[in-house]
Amino acid sequence: MSRFSKLACVALIGALGATSALAAGKGAAPATNPAFEGLGRAATPAEIRAWDIDVRPDFKGLPKGQGSVEQGQDVWEAKCATCHGTFGESNEVFTPIVGGTTADDIKTGHVKNLQPGSSFPQRTTLMKVATLSTLWDYINRAMPWTAPKSLKTDEVYAVLAYILNLGEIVPADFVLSDANIAEVQKRMPNRNGMTTDHGLWPGKGIGTGKPDVKAVACMSNCKTEVKIGSTLPDYAETAHGNLAEQNRTIGATRGKDINAAKGQPAAAAEKPSANAQAHQLAQASGCTACHGLTNKVVGPGFNEVAAKYKGKGDAEGKLVAKVKQGGAGVWGQIPMPPQSLKDEEIKSLVQWILSGAPAK
Repeated sequence: MSRFSKLACVALIGALGATSALAAGKGAAPATNPAFEGLGRAATPAEIRAWDIDVRPDFKGLPKGQGSVEQGQDVWEAKCATCHGTFGESNEVFTPIVGGTTADDIKTGHVKNLQPGSSFPQRTTLMKVATLSTLWDYINRAMPWTAPKSLKTDEVYAVLAYILNLGEIVPADFVLSDANIAEVQKRMPNRNGMTTDHGLWPGKGIGTGKPDVKAVACMSNCKTEVKIGSTLPDYAETAHGNLAEQNRTIGATRGKDINAAKGQPAAAAEKPSANAQAHQLAQASGCTACHGLTNKVVGPGFNEVAAKYKGKGDAEGKLVAKVKQGGAGVWGQIPMPPQSLKDEEIKSLVQWILSGAPAK
């Protein structure tokens, strides 16, 4: 049975017997709906609990548990980094979780980079989300992407602690738990950026929300033909080259493949040089998120690596092994995750780095 079918069944059972399910807990006889005599039954308390796993902004529904930043890093590297990057900066799959917030944002509860006039290139999760319960609930229900709901409760706490540490909301030795999560909520960078003064929320008091239910739809002089206006015109699509080969400043969010859209095979484009191919591989694999071509980012610049190993006969073999296995200690204590690339791809990357990492 599909998840949708299960939801439909539970919803039907609940609709027919929600009152009796609640009453049954008090010893009352189940109520029936004459219009649906003999169809369905009341959902049992255990069945309701199995689906009732959401966590509210006031943390009602949050299970007991705890997890440290250190434990969260282990879970993150094993189950999360391949999609979100080692430091939440995003790899080539999803947009960033961390970035764009400051110590001042944590103090005020308002993210400056969300204000009009900001030149920050992209919104991250920690910039936008206002309630910590939202993050806990989503990680618990939907992550990892390939195995939702597979994380243990303490692992969810640990992963969330690691994310919060990356955003400098909690220290590196912090242990997040059901007992202290409400205090951590007071440090969320955008905690004051959400308004509840609208019809979808009670507002400043229960029942004071005022939804817009009096709008009058215009039903005169209607358009007879609908035109899509959210696409680029053909003459402008290639103004900046093939969008699929370009990345945003933060995270490798790719755009439309112009060649494919026009029915042209990718091979029709000019084949990039070996250096350009290696550079593209470094970008696609997330290497340039931590290493600049000529400067240190998180790890050393590729030029620094080339200088360190210049003239050493075993340089290529050592670096190939390093890229495969990952590790820390040579350039500092921040670990480099292992790369799951083909042997020939790793070898071409290493050769490119040792040659000075030319962009073209």
